[in-house]
Amino acid sequence: MPGSSPIQAVQPDPKPNNRRRRLLFFLAPPLLAVAVALLLGASTNPLPRHFLRRILGSKPSVLRPEAPRPVNGTSRDAGRPPCVLWMAPFASGGGYCSEAWSYVAALDAHAAAGAGNNFTLSIAHHGDLESPEFWIGLPEPSKDLAYRLAAARCELSRAVVICHSEPGAWYPPMYEALPCPPTGYRDPAFVIGRTMFETDHVSPEHVRRCNQMDAVWVPTDFHVSTFVKSGVDRAKVVKVVQAVDVEFFDPAKHVALPLPIGVPVMVPEGSTLEHGDSKGRNFVFLSVFKWEQRKGWDVLLRAFLQEFSGADDVVLYLLISAYHSDTNFIGQIHRFVKETGIKEPVDGWAEIRVINEHVPQSALPSLYKAADAFVLPTRGEGWGRPVVEAMAMALPVIVTNWSGPTEYLTEENGYPLDMDRLTDVTDGPFKGHLCAEPSADHLRALMRHVVVDREEARSKGKKAREDMMERFSPEIVARIVADKIQQALVNTGLTED
Repeated sequence: MPGSSPIQAVQPDPKPNNRRRRLLFFLAPPLLAVAVALLLGASTNPLPRHFLRRILGSKPSVLRPEAPRPVNGTSRDAGRPPCVLWMAPFASGGGYCSEAWSYVAALDAHAAAGAGNNFTLSIAHHGDLESPEFWIGLPEPSKDLAYRLAAARCELSRAVVICHSEPGAWYPPMYEALPCPPTGYRDPAFVIGRTMFETDHVSPEHVRRCNQMDAVWVPTDFHVSTFVKSGVDRAKVVKVVQAVDVEFFDPAKHVALPLPIGVPVMVPEGSTLEHGDSKGRNFVFLSVFKWEQRKGWDVLLRAFLQEFSGADDVVLYLLISAYHSDTNFIGQIHRFVKETGIKEPVDGWAEIRVINEHVPQSALPSLYKAADAFVLPTRGEGWGRPVVEAMAMALPVIVTNWSGPTEYLTEENGYPLDMDRLTDVTDGPFKGHLCAEPSADHLRALMRHVVVDREEARSKGKKAREDMMERFSPEIVARIVADKIQQALVNTGLTED
């Protein structure tokens, strides 16, 4: 589930530390001043606002309130088109980051194609901490886009601000982060919260925060229902689906990553697998997830280890990232198998490999291309970014048929996984919420089925890519987003219909 901390007022730190002093040096040139904001925005010790005022002088900034506009219309921004300030964890990695990139890239391409956007686009980092590994692994065109959009001028009084994150990061933030909107809700012309939730309802504090927004964009019908049921104003809740980059995630453009890679799990001492030696398996399952219970890794391991053995020519690759956990994933897997009493088959364990190195964004399509099927027995998804990436790569997917994936997963384009029941979240800030408990028995059957009937699996993978292209391509979603922004501009009087 999204992280959360007790509500607290964030007090400015009157003395910036040495790291911030070094960053101040680079804020002098106007271009770099805004570009560096991408990385400063997620700092756990953000720059005090009075330092920003001192650095930026009288220049209007998205990081502080602008000076009042002259009544005679002589503002230097008079006559400029309104702008959209998109604030999101652009340098963090993860779901919100990937989604935000898909939107801004689609909108930028939409404008470049002469589609007639009547607003400018600017971005700023907001929400999660930045990840240097993620940023380094971005394709160069994405970095160039980030620098350009981060440098774009945006006057708050003529801005639609989009706060693309979990509501705890919105103004005032529940933890130390650059707030969105930067100066509160009075300065921007219109404020949109883009968010989602993975359980059956939204917490009261998040409902309150959603109702402060002028509009709340959610990705699926599932979220429209759960947000409204929880108390978010129905008039504010709008479904805006997510885009997947079907040009980047295109199997025809990539070569499969050579296998094997990663570290083998559940291998006997002295086995050749222990030293990384492995023949290429005839069928490759892939799962991509954060190491948290919500992702259903326990269900996946139980189903795979009970359904397959060393006699089956299959392998399960796990691309895992830490989430409030240590990175000893192999040790945790061993502990799980021991504590749950899963018995080793007569023919030995089926092969599991943990990919223990960072896979840059630019290499992800090659990893998907190396797989035969994607599997994720999740207990709840806001959208399911790796799922739609796998579908765009024409992979058959086995995914729990609840929450976010219900927006795009069908019997024709994948293998919807049954859930046994809705179950309580037992700990953390969302204790008492309900989420799905995926069926381990049905998962075993589906995984065996795709191994046996590969022609059907390939056919569903082909349909999956077709659906991604027809319903969720950047061009299609850009039109949807541009139309919603246009409605906001009309509602605020910043432009005519």
